[in-house]
Amino acid sequence: MANSIRVVEPSGIFDSAQAAEFCHDVDQLIACKVDIIIVDFKDVTFMDSSGLGSLVQALKITREAGVKLLLCSFNEQIKMLFELTGMERVFEVFTGREELEYQISQSQTKH
Repeated sequence: MANSIRVVEPSGIFDSAQAAEFCHDVDQLIACKVDIIIVDFKDVTFMDSSGLGSLVQALKITREAGVKLLLCSFNEQIKMLFELTGMERVFEVFTGREELEYQISQSQTKH
C-alpha cells in the first residue's frame, strides 16, 4: 500500500508573511487525506521565529490528523535555529530529499 505523499516547497524568507500561507497549505493537504507531508526547505534562505512557530502549529495539526510531517534540506541558519530551540528533537528532519524518500521507501517495504 503506497502512502499518499505531498511536498510543500517554501522559498525565500520563511517568516510571518509565508507562515499563514504555509499553514493553509497544510490544512488543505490534510483535507485531501494525505498520509505524509514533506516540507523541503532547499529554496528557503532564512527562517525566523514566526516561521518556526508555523511549523510547530503544522506539527500539532498533522499529529491530530494522523499525518506524518517530515522536513528536509535545511541550510546552516535553519539548522542553527533548530539546534538552539531544541526543535531537531521534536521534528523528523532529513539532510535532503533523497535521504527522506529512501527512508519512506524502507518503511513501506517493512509493512
